[in-house]
Formats: sequence, structure tokens, C-alpha cells
Amino acid sequence: MILLTGNGAATQEGSAFLFQIDCAKIHYVPAVNHTSALDAAFIAVWQQALVDCAKKVTLGGKIYAVRRTAKHNLAQVDFEFDEIPYRALEQNRLTNSRWAQLARKGARVMQILSSGRYVCVVVDGKLTRYSRGKT
Repeated sequence: MILLTGNGAATQEGSAFLFQIDCAKIHYVPAVNHTSALDAAFIAVWQQALVDCAKKVTLGGKIYAVRRTAKHNLAQVDFEFDEIPYRALEQNRLTNSRWAQLARKGARVMQILSSGRYVCVVVDGKLTRYSRGKT
């Protein structure tokens, strides 16, 4: 999908390319990789919530509360990036997943969700994206 902006720029979603359209000429301009910025935001939330044990997470000039789940006392942060809501949730060590196994061994593991779907996981500062699958 190609997105057009009001300033005459077009960008292809999910790519690291930006094209500027000027009187039927197309100029290639390297763009800031949106995915890298999003990944950095996920890692920043993980760092502040699980490593720094902060009660509030600061991201893009906004402050988000680090809450604790009622049943298992897991860290949880609801935040936005580019107006898209996300939830960062500390991994429950009591489950049977491979991520829980790492958490039981002392790794700091946080799952990131959007619209009820798991987007990625951050384990000791390393981000792993989940594949989207077929839609």
C-alpha cells in the first residue's frame, strides 16, 4: 500500500523508502525506518517497566502508568505509538510457553499486544516480532 501525504511525499507502508513527487519526477530519499522507531519504543517500554522498575513510562513526551495485574501482579503498560494503542505485559512465569521458561530462568520478558494480538516479545532487551500469518 502506498500512502500519500499532504506535502507531496509518498511512502510505501512497511518499507524504508520515501519518494518525493515533484512535477512528474520521482526522487528517492532515504526515510526514517518506522519499524525501527516502533521497535525502539517497545524496548524503551520494556526497559523502564521491567529493568528500571519505574512506576511510570515516558515515551514520546507522554507519560504512561505501569500498573500491576490483579491475579499475578505482572507489570502492564497501556501506551500509544503513532496513535495506535499497545499493551506491554510482563510474561507470566507460571505458563508453559518458551517465554515463561526463560522468565523462570531469570530473563526479563515482556509481550507486546495490539488489538488483542501479540505483536512481539522483548527478552532481555532483544525484540522478536511474531509473523502476521495470512489475513
